[in-house]
Amino acid sequence: MLHLNLPSLVSGSSVKTGASSATTGTANSTTQQCYIHPVVLFSILDHFLRRNESQDRVIGTLLGVRSDDGRVVEIRSCFAVPHFETEDEIQVDMEHHGAMFALHKRANTREQIVGWYATGNKLSKYAALIQDFYSREAAPFSAVHLVVDTDMSNGQLPIQCLYGSPIGIGAHPENCLFLPLPYELQYPDAELSALQVATDSAEAPDGVAVLVSDMEQLEKTIDELRAMLERVTTYVHSVCDGTTQPNNVVGKYLMDMLAVVPKIDSKQFSTLFQTHLQDILMVAYLTNLTRAQLNIADRLQRIV
Repeated sequence: MLHLNLPSLVSGSSVKTGASSATTGTANSTTQQCYIHPVVLFSILDHFLRRNESQDRVIGTLLGVRSDDGRVVEIRSCFAVPHFETEDEIQVDMEHHGAMFALHKRANTREQIVGWYATGNKLSKYAALIQDFYSREAAPFSAVHLVVDTDMSNGQLPIQCLYGSPIGIGAHPENCLFLPLPYELQYPDAELSALQVATDSAEAPDGVAVLVSDMEQLEKTIDELRAMLERVTTYVHSVCDGTTQPNNVVGKYLMDMLAVVPKIDSKQFSTLFQTHLQDILMVAYLTNLTRAQLNIADRLQRIV
């Protein structure tokens, strides 16, 4: 158990943490960009909902990967860390922290400790002390502090991504200034469908979302693609007519996109598409035929 005490008001006092103090980050290891996976936010919310009734907030460890220079962090997962805090000190269960990290390393060898999270709408008075500990865990890079406001007073889930910068002359853990860190929510394509279903359930009157079939999902995707193509076509025509001011950034993106598209004749593309569609239908037919034969064989086996 790690005990972190608030420093006294006497000049020259230090914080007793059971280990040597470390700065929260150096100039050449400060994180400049952070990417967060949605599963991290769901895990934090689940931890908050399962907290003890006497707890106002929860904390935990953030895991992820860094770029070679440590300036870009990708937060992929997290786990809860039990703690107990009073007006004078905070106790963090470091045995649980070490055991959970060791188990996680067996399944995800590339992921490492990149920081910690806490719930609430403001920083805790113990934030600087906890930041000092996680800075040692994430050394030689700075630790990221993720603050999730679970009150949702305005119907949203505010997020703050921060990093600690040492201030003052003495290298004391409490001499820490938290600065905002740019972040983006990043999700793989495989998670997009699940997030869309969760969004639809939140907007539904009864809070229930119906899962669509593959054909309905394909139709919806094609409609969205057509809408994007029409929007881009309208923009290009307006720029060519002189009604819209051209944007160099948008033009560069369009050029890069067109460079990726292969040059295929329309008749050849139609032939390839029809051939591919027939192959898919044949595979689906053979699959259904095999399933029917297995069902018939199973029933005959039961009769015999």
